[in-house]
Amino acid sequence: MAAARSIYLDHSATTPTDPRVVEAMLPYFSDVYGNPSSAHRFGRQAEDAVETARESVARILNCRPSEIVFTSCGSESDNLALRGAAWTARQQGRGYHLVTTPIEHPAVTRTVQQMADLMGFESTIIPVDRLSQVGIEDFAAACGPGTTVASVMYANNEVGTVQPISQLAALAHERGTWFHTDAVQAAGQLPLDVQQLGVDLLSLSAHKFYGPKGVGALYVRDGIELVPSQSGGSHENGRRSGTHNTPLIVGLAKALEIAYEAFETYTAHYCDRRDQLIDGVLRHVSGVQLTGHPTRRLPSHASFVFDGVDANALLMHLDLKGIAASSASACKTGNPEPSGVLLAMGFDRAAASSSLRLTVGRQTTAEDIDYTVSTLVEMVARVRQLNRERA
Repeated sequence: MAAARSIYLDHSATTPTDPRVVEAMLPYFSDVYGNPSSAHRFGRQAEDAVETARESVARILNCRPSEIVFTSCGSESDNLALRGAAWTARQQGRGYHLVTTPIEHPAVTRTVQQMADLMGFESTIIPVDRLSQVGIEDFAAACGPGTTVASVMYANNEVGTVQPISQLAALAHERGTWFHTDAVQAAGQLPLDVQQLGVDLLSLSAHKFYGPKGVGALYVRDGIELVPSQSGGSHENGRRSGTHNTPLIVGLAKALEIAYEAFETYTAHYCDRRDQLIDGVLRHVSGVQLTGHPTRRLPSHASFVFDGVDANALLMHLDLKGIAASSASACKTGNPEPSGVLLAMGFDRAAASSSLRLTVGRQTTAEDIDYTVSTLVEMVARVRQLNRERA
């Protein structure tokens, strides 16, 4: 039997592409189809579209267009930032030590681990507290004379906590360390002014802010040379080889424009629905705890752990009721292992296996939230009963 309703509450995993973005992209699939690297008229038309998009992104980030590198996704942006900057710093004799946290996206944590295991780098993983906050003193102590790159995400994808990026970046610079932030979750919901943030490198992914999948961007502050991890032609000023995906680049820029033209309207809507959701769950569901910081969190983000509940079972029951949600990060969907982020925050394995993430979007209504809360009350009770029967 089909679900009575269909409610999408997994916007941290991906967002629907805005119809205005699709409209902006369409001509570049069939009408303006030249290779942007070609010298003829067809190529120049495509190149103009790419460079116009670069200027648009740069305006929102308050940087120079030359500081924007287009990539295939946020993961590639993270990889390029970390490897490219660290390799350059090592070539310059500045050191080979990296600093990051245990709550980063795997695109950061696994890259750092690989560089430590296979490429001769050293790394320090600084702890976080129960609210997923990075300790300022711990961060400052970890960035020593040989630390070349530090990476701390702007906002966490699993629990929504927002980090004090400008403060961390300033501390890194005092110690001669380049600072990277994964802003994939933050884009469209938090300010992206790189001058105010003080970052040297910043990663984005279009599909998190109502753009297309398969395209991302990396801000690289002037003066930082990246050793490319993808070699080939001289695309992106030699920083990332590969033929430009003109339609998707246009789509990324259009989606970012839309998000920040109506930034206050969208974020106010997210906050209203998020707060309604958090209040309803905490008020009506027993044995539940909000994860992440209670106030310094993404406008769209609610996350919980439930006593005596298996997250995968709860997700299945919610899906049968027409509610799309996730457990821990979308990149770990189906993984029976407890959330590494929650373990790093001090939760035990049982709690880290009971996480639920509900993230609202532009189309989420108050009625959607009311239905979700009432359904959660029912489904949490059902999953707990099933667990008791199996015991």
